[in-house]
Amino acid sequence: MTRRAALRRGVLGAAALALMNGERPVAAAAPANARAKSVIQIWMWGGPSHLDTFDPKPDAGNDYCGPMGQAIATNVDGIQINAALPQLAQQADKYAIIRSMTHGVNAHETASYIVQTGRRPDRLVYPCVGAVVALFKGYDHGYAGIVPPYVVLTEPQGRFSEAGLLGQRYKPFATGGDPSRDPFVVEGIVAEGISDDRQLARRDLLHALDSLGRAMPGNEPFARLDACEENAYGLMFGEARRLFDLNAEGGEMRDRYGRNTFGQSCLMARRLVEAGVPYVTINYKGWDTHKQHFEIMKRKLPELDQGMATLLQDLSDRGLLDSTIVWWGGEFGRSPKVEWGAPWNGGRQHYGACFCSVVAGGGFKGGRVLGVSDARGEEVAERPVYPLDLIGTMYELLGIDPDGPLPNPRGLELRVLPEPGDGAPSGGRLRELI
Repeated sequence: MTRRAALRRGVLGAAALALMNGERPVAAAAPANARAKSVIQIWMWGGPSHLDTFDPKPDAGNDYCGPMGQAIATNVDGIQINAALPQLAQQADKYAIIRSMTHGVNAHETASYIVQTGRRPDRLVYPCVGAVVALFKGYDHGYAGIVPPYVVLTEPQGRFSEAGLLGQRYKPFATGGDPSRDPFVVEGIVAEGISDDRQLARRDLLHALDSLGRAMPGNEPFARLDACEENAYGLMFGEARRLFDLNAEGGEMRDRYGRNTFGQSCLMARRLVEAGVPYVTINYKGWDTHKQHFEIMKRKLPELDQGMATLLQDLSDRGLLDSTIVWWGGEFGRSPKVEWGAPWNGGRQHYGACFCSVVAGGGFKGGRVLGVSDARGEEVAERPVYPLDLIGTMYELLGIDPDGPLPNPRGLELRVLPEPGDGAPSGGRLRELI
């Protein structure tokens, strides 16, 4: 996307919001005693294998483990994870593993919707967790950040409308670009090849040509458009641009996270929550490994290990982990049994019957394992956990009442989360982890 296209999209989108007669849902503010202030969601786009990450099954044999069947001890007695994650093994005291996630759906779109909303699809499209947090902890409730309250690094997940029935105001600000590049080119904020002076000269020319605006001074819709333009240029030339400058961290810190897209996204996420952003998603693509799964894992798992382990340690060192939930997981897991034949050549397929999530910080206790899968990771053996359960627990830690009303521009009488059993199975809140 060109800078011109990005600016045009941002201004027109903001203008559309400004021209909606001010109609928007207004939620009650989260209580001041909420334990968590922010969320960093590490979205494992495509679905990570639980056997190759946080639920290894070393005794299941080659047809299930392939060449990655080893488990290693962590810094918490009795907890093992896959040997491909040695740095995360030394951070296990900071996170909890849920080994009994389930929803039974193997389709990307439906599974993504369930995991991010806690609901089964019906006639309405409900907002994902990030949009709900933006509603309850965003601009209407004292958020004064220099970037929107819901940010995605670097592109939206794309499986459904994140804001759902809440509308455009609560969609995430997707940065675009690649934070591992130098500089981090955030679309609409920084662009290569166009100087600041040239961009400002273009703005002056646009204003000089705006004869209609000059002919209608005080016009309210035009005033709203002007305010949107000011906001866009504030992002381009103000504090926001400095916020996205990872060179401010220094080379040593950047090296610690890993000089790759995921590692630098983790570093950027830490900077954003440090600046008070309530919700940040890292859209970590590349986990839909139908073919040559293990070859891909040899590249991806070291990135995951370094970036996520450093993020947990860095948040802890800065005193941010207590107030920041880190939520790791995808729409489902991968099939425990490996497809060795052609055309898969060692692939794993979609698997919603049993998979893992990991949570840390913000009131979640580290060094815990909740739930058990069977000997091959194919079924939940103990304590099934459904997306509704996990999301409801996160909302409570954030001070958002899961059973309270969900304000919306349609004026419908809706709850933040559905009643358990109302199209969304539940095993109850995760009291064991808080």
